[in-house]
Amino acid sequence: MEKTDFQAQLQIYMDSKQRKFKPIIFVGHSLGGAVATLATLWALEKRLRQSSPFCITFGCPLMGDGGLVEAVGRENWGGNFLHVISQHDIVPRMLLAPVESIAEPLTAILPYWHGKVADSSIQDACKTLLKNVIQYTATVAYYGVDSRGSDGVIKRSPYKPFGTYMFCSNHGAACIGNSETVLMMLHFTMHSHEKLSDNIVQDWFSEHTGYGSVLKHVIENSISGKRFANPDSNSSYEIGILVQLEAIGFEAQNDHAQLALQKAGETEKRYNTNVDRLAIDLSLKQSTMAELEWYKERCEKDDIGYYDTFKNQDMKDIGADIRRVKLAEFWDEIIEKWEGRELPSDFESQNKWINAGNTYRKLVEPLDIAYYYRNNSNGNYLSDGRHNRHKVLQKWMEAKEKARGSRVQRTRTNRASLTPDSCFWAHVEEAWKDLKNLKQGQHESLQKLEKFEEYVTKMENDLSISRDVFFEGSNFMMWWEEWKEYKKNQSPDWSSPLCQKMETLQVI
Repeated sequence: MEKTDFQAQLQIYMDSKQRKFKPIIFVGHSLGGAVATLATLWALEKRLRQSSPFCITFGCPLMGDGGLVEAVGRENWGGNFLHVISQHDIVPRMLLAPVESIAEPLTAILPYWHGKVADSSIQDACKTLLKNVIQYTATVAYYGVDSRGSDGVIKRSPYKPFGTYMFCSNHGAACIGNSETVLMMLHFTMHSHEKLSDNIVQDWFSEHTGYGSVLKHVIENSISGKRFANPDSNSSYEIGILVQLEAIGFEAQNDHAQLALQKAGETEKRYNTNVDRLAIDLSLKQSTMAELEWYKERCEKDDIGYYDTFKNQDMKDIGADIRRVKLAEFWDEIIEKWEGRELPSDFESQNKWINAGNTYRKLVEPLDIAYYYRNNSNGNYLSDGRHNRHKVLQKWMEAKEKARGSRVQRTRTNRASLTPDSCFWAHVEEAWKDLKNLKQGQHESLQKLEKFEEYVTKMENDLSISRDVFFEGSNFMMWWEEWKEYKKNQSPDWSSPLCQKMETLQVI
């Protein structure tokens, strides 16, 4: 989209005084829907928030793998997309089948779409394509996008849905936002296509190009409130499921589709219950985080970093240890539920939890490192002692930063209050061991120490090291003095970029 007429025209519209903050709606049919989707993603990624971009597609093929779905969830963009799907339109389902199973029949069919007369070979190609698509949509519906075929070979479909899907029929429409349920419905609604007439080519053409009449039926049924169900149930929940099924053209007796919607509803309810409870617990844990921040500030008032204070623990640090353990239990529960799939699929993409986890990790992991080396002076935290919660939370943050990699990164003008690399102190502890080994003649440690110095230099260039690291008598400063002494003994004229920075360092 960069440096294109589209970008120029959109910018002109954005600067127009007549626009008055009206939303921009991208609309597309078939492959045009894919273009509309990409344009909307571009507008969202460029942070054109004032434009309120929204995308509506009709008969659009699936596009994007799990990475894109996660990115959309991470940025809370799912609500900006509505995909309208006709009951028997094969195009939105086609890419759930492996390319090799659809390439040949699709190549034979495409000329017909450009106006050629369909012959018997085209009919056969359509039937082959339909058979293959139904086969693989069934596999996806029952076993997921990564599943084994009868030959034991994994059949992979990289495509996953995102946004809201509006399944339409002559009876009405039903909107579904759950990605897994959308995959199931793509199969169940397509499955009845086998009952269409022998003139399958004309059926396809009508389904894929007839969205105007489909929406007309949806609007008419919405206005009239027409319903075909007469369920033998007093449950509003069950009646709601049956009404949805009828709206997208199912008989009430379709057990598979009914169970899929029921399971989706129950799963969504369980997800929401878990997230709501964790959100309440998170708000309660903010006071615990605040108390640890106060502990950090109290330590710094004495010109002693909270890492060094906690490592040399005395009675005043017992409260900090209790809070450290409580927070660990809370985040361990979150990670356990996430790994056990008891939370929404986009949970790790939501900024609320990414930011909360990142703040927790930067503040508390130094205390976990201090606790580890206080009790395991010869151990290696990085390889043997790091808790899974910190690893997972770091992956969540790195995934977010990777998704934003194309954006301009702001240059830091003030020193970080918390060192972004929560494992910094573990690197310092290992540098102490390497320096000791070097003095004992293990010269292979020299390369590790020089690499550590480069690591510190880069962080200091970015102002990414918190001020407590440079307090006189800190674990890092004592290492630095010994390392500098060793290098000076080896070469009196020794200097380095970090050495020059340390000589002029002023920590406010």
